[in-house]
Amino acid sequence: MNSSRIRLSISALFIFSFFLSHAQKDFQGKAYYESKTTMDMSNFGGGQLSEERKKQIAERMKSALEKSYILTFNQSESIYKEEEKLDAPSQGGGMRIGMMSLSGGNQYKNVKEQQLLQENELFGKQFLIKDSLPKLNWELGSETKTIGQYMCFKATAVKDADGFDFNSFRRPPENDKPKDSTKTNSEEIKEEPRQIIVTAWYTPQIPVNQGPGEYWGLPGLILEVNADRTTILCSKIVLNPSEKDVIKAPSKGKEVTKSEYESIQKEKMEEMREMFRGRGGQRGPNH
Repeated sequence: MNSSRIRLSISALFIFSFFLSHAQKDFQGKAYYESKTTMDMSNFGGGQLSEERKKQIAERMKSALEKSYILTFNQSESIYKEEEKLDAPSQGGGMRIGMMSLSGGNQYKNVKEQQLLQENELFGKQFLIKDSLPKLNWELGSETKTIGQYMCFKATAVKDADGFDFNSFRRPPENDKPKDSTKTNSEEIKEEPRQIIVTAWYTPQIPVNQGPGEYWGLPGLILEVNADRTTILCSKIVLNPSEKDVIKAPSKGKEVTKSEYESIQKEKMEEMREMFRGRGGQRGPNH
């Protein structure tokens, strides 16, 4: 009798483990995020622009600084996509050409294999950034707050600022040092990376190591990130949707590492700055 009960318990445990494993394998969720970046306009244009002109430029840049994203995730993978929206009619002029030349595509993270894949378009050329996941030394805090219906805990980390910096794309002040003609563009703009504090809020109620953008590695889904001038906030979560998406790694574009892509990006940015310097920061007759 006892041996029969033991066999029955073992069978029940096996069946439970099988269904639990199957549920984890099929588990999927969607998190909707709103990303907003503010910009320091005080020195934009080297102090040569009126406040009204700065407001006009800031308004034209709004579409590039405020975006909506969808993070589709399971236990080990995620795909982070910009939510498709109908663009407003172009107003022309200003930073429009430069802004449209910088476009981020789908981003894939695999926390099991520590892999990051990112599609980016830079001035009409498609790149595929392939690298290992960036690791942050998160410091877990005890502070909590509620986001939607989820209890979240605070975590902080320090990282190097990276990516395209709109604040650096401006005409330099008149008292800037002249460019050293003996140096290449890379040497001219090489400097120590600026460090920023990242504050994240994650919920253990959704126990996955995922988050928006490159952020990951906490014991729960990251619902909010504050990094420098950028805030990313989750507005909606759907767990186990009836129709599941295929989480597929992107594959389009020239394959480069993150550091290689950033070097190319800085070179292109410096070329544009030189172009603006050459024409006094004003639009040419053909623009």
